Formats: sequence, structure tokens, C-alpha cells
Amino acid sequence: MPRDVDQQALFERFSKKYAIIRSPLLRRLECAICGSDYGATSYTTLEQARALHARLALQPGEHLLEIGAGSGWPGLYLASESGCAVTLTDLPLEGLQVARRRAKTDELGARCKLAVASAAALPFRDASFDAISHADVLCCLPDKREALAACRRVIRPGGRMLFSVILISPGLSPADHRRAIDCGPTFVVAEADYPELLDATGWEVTEQIDLTTEFMQTLRISGELDQLHEGELVQVLGADEAARRMARHRENMDGAERGWIRRHLFAARPA
Repeated sequence: MPRDVDQQALFERFSKKYAIIRSPLLRRLECAICGSDYGATSYTTLEQARALHARLALQPGEHLLEIGAGSGWPGLYLASESGCAVTLTDLPLEGLQVARRRAKTDELGARCKLAVASAAALPFRDASFDAISHADVLCCLPDKREALAACRRVIRPGGRMLFSVILISPGLSPADHRRAIDCGPTFVVAEADYPELLDATGWEVTEQIDLTTEFMQTLRISGELDQLHEGELVQVLGADEAARRMARHRENMDGAERGWIRRHLFAARPA
């Protein structure tokens, strides 16, 4: 069973997070953890972003759609490196406002567009984009099938999609499955395996890569730095949010170490 969630409270927490995500402390921590300073909310490291760039093979004149883009990592990086255009979508306006400022700093100009939109209800014409990416987004959404179907609708023939996602390991006992739900992101439960969901929404999986080892390394560094800077985190985030951040890192790490949750990268193309 999925975890009971107050979605409005979750939305408000994300909105508040973006208001302080560019603080000097959080930028330093992000650089140490991920190698980026965009205000990342995913577990995508700079090394993984470079691998995304290579796999997507974006070119000037092509158009990338970044779903759940938050403050723009790694979508803005991919656009800067490739010369492509990028459209960033998310629901919290605060994250996209951070992304707009970063796009200006990166001199992306008219190559970057922003849209406040749900992944399950994309406000774009059919076949609008050459490529789609999203980083650890589906595990934070209840409507995974609808989001993948919306992505399929807006991709052009011959396009490609790459996304990372945290998922529950297959074959767990009922007890361990329940523990995986508690250890994972809010909507880690999926109604079917991701290859099945992709097939059902008109996608063909071309590659599936296990990033769990890298995921655990990122969590380990995050936990160590959280403890080292706990006092500063309390000053920036407040006591409750700092405690929640540290607890989630511990829970994620415990789940990954015990083999209950994993992080995978999927590459897909229109079937």
C-alpha cells in the first residue's frame, strides 16, 4: 500500500525549500555531494549529468523537455553543453524562478523556456520535443502512467527519453516491501515495473542501468556532511526541516544498503 501523504503539505514544503536552496551553505553542500551548484533536488551527480549529455547526443536546433525540473539541474546544464533549446516544467513556481535566474547567468537567453505544469498534463502540442529527461521525478509522483503517456504524446518520431528513478527492488517479502515503502521517496510505489509501464504507454526500453552503488555513495556523503554541518543546517532550514532532511538520508541509506530500494536509469524511444 502507498504511504499516506498530505500532498498539499508536501507541495508547500518543496516551495519553501526553493526559497532557500541557493543559500551559501546549501550550495557548498551540493557542490561537495553532486558536483553542481544549481540547487539540485535529485541525486544526479555531475558525472551522471555528463553521461546523460553523451547518451542524449543533443544538437543545436534540437529541443529538450525537462520534467520536474525544479531549479534547473540537469536540464540547464544539458542545454549549456549541447547548444540545444530547453523547456523546464514543474509545479512549484519558486523552483522555476531559481531556474530562470540561473538560465540568465548561463546566457541561455531565448533557448530556455519555463512552464508551470504537471507531468501528467503537459501543455504542449503533440510531437514538440526531440528529447525528454527527468531526474528522480516519477518516484515523487502518484500518476506515473499518466506522466509517461504525456511524455510519449509530446515526443517527436525518432526522439529519445532518459530518466532516473528510485524504485522498490523486485521479489521482496511482504514485510520488506513495507519497509521499502517507508525508506523510499514519497511515491516510490509503482503500479507495475517500469519496463511494463513504459511498454504500456508506447515506449521501447533501449537501456536500463543500475545506479544503486552511486546512489549509496551520494547518500553516504550527504549523511556525513549533514552531521558535520548540523548546526548550520538548523540555522538555514529550521530545526524541524533539518531533522527531516537528516532522517530521510538515513532512511534512504538503510533501504539501499538492505537491498530494499534501488536507483535505475532508463533510456527509451517511441515504440
